[in-house]
Amino acid sequence: MAMDFATLLSAPPSGRRTALIVDHQHYARAVVLQGRPVPWTDPVAFAQYTGQVQGLLRSDTTLLDLGAYYDDALAREDTLRAGLSARPRTGYALRTLLGHEPTAVAAAELAEVVARASAAPLVVQIPSPMLWLARTHELSGAGPLTDLTADHAETAAMYVADWLRRLAAPPVSMLLLDERDPRPGRLPQADDSVYAPVVNVTDHYRWTLGRRTGQGVTVGGSGLTGPRIPQEFWHGDGAALPSGDFLLADIPADAAPETVLAQLAKLN
Repeated sequence: MAMDFATLLSAPPSGRRTALIVDHQHYARAVVLQGRPVPWTDPVAFAQYTGQVQGLLRSDTTLLDLGAYYDDALAREDTLRAGLSARPRTGYALRTLLGHEPTAVAAAELAEVVARASAAPLVVQIPSPMLWLARTHELSGAGPLTDLTADHAETAAMYVADWLRRLAAPPVSMLLLDERDPRPGRLPQADDSVYAPVVNVTDHYRWTLGRRTGQGVTVGGSGLTGPRIPQEFWHGDGAALPSGDFLLADIPADAAPETVLAQLAKLN
């Protein structure tokens, strides 16, 4: 059974006063993998890699970025990528991607193996439905992003909700919707209500639902916040730590390992 997120905050597994969620993606690729590819296609090797990073950084959760997993699958598999553009209808590309059985089965297996191997609660991160819709829309060549509307976001949320049911087995503590857009302002603003299908799934499985922006994480329906630690902190530049119910760290790839460890010690 997954650890309830509120329990995690009240008693962080690391023993810290304030729980820390670490997005290790860029730092671990540089420091642990030394430029080698992330072993997305080998669940056991990926779990070992994640465990190594967990032991090094002592995050209070294990963050599994299944959005990055799908990005890797699209880069590797020409047929999967080509399938997105089989029809020009808006939303077809996202529906095709999430409905691709081998990739979806492999993603669920990866989540199960990582959850079993990790001592820390599992946080699954995916792009927000609107952002995932936009990414696949661009990849498919279906048309400009100006074609997208809030109604399309609601349809995308239904596709994502259907896919999320494949993660019923792993003990997920939080589903984190990543709303960071590398080109802000290009997508229509979607009312929170359009994500109701995703909320229904997270409520059903008793997952906490978080939303990630460049400033940090907000937890739906609770008022809990996890502000992002400034990047300068990881370079030892004396940046002040933000105040929140928990903290989010995305350690930059060029941070010196000895400095990172020294800064992590300040969070105890």
